[in-house]
Amino acid sequence: MKKVILSFAIVASLFIIGCKGEAKTETETKTATSQGKELSMANFGVRGNCGMCKTTIEKAAKSVEGVAEATWDVKKKSISVSYDEHKIHEKDIHKAIAAAGYDTDQTNGDNVAYKNLPKCCQFDSDQPMNQ
Repeated sequence: MKKVILSFAIVASLFIIGCKGEAKTETETKTATSQGKELSMANFGVRGNCGMCKTTIEKAAKSVEGVAEATWDVKKKSISVSYDEHKIHEKDIHKAIAAAGYDTDQTNGDNVAYKNLPKCCQFDSDQPMNQ
């Protein structure tokens, strides 16, 4: 598990250093788990506002079978996800987050779910993502 976390930290820091000042786009890399399976990693934009959004977005992403880890950055409006590409496609993660009411950079959030979000979680639809 420590190797996975260390690998993720190294990849994330290289991504941040390499893209400083540039528009970030979705990325996908692979890392090995302790069981020897490779996980794909993706980083993409998700609109939201607060800590409650963070909890809901991460829970939605993790609800997809095959997602090992999901971390949403409140300030950057982006999520980093590690998942088993043999079980799911990245688009499944976008759909799960959208079903919870949140826009991703590929999918618009479900309108009914959005209206049921707490007022503090109802984001501006023009809000920049993946900063």
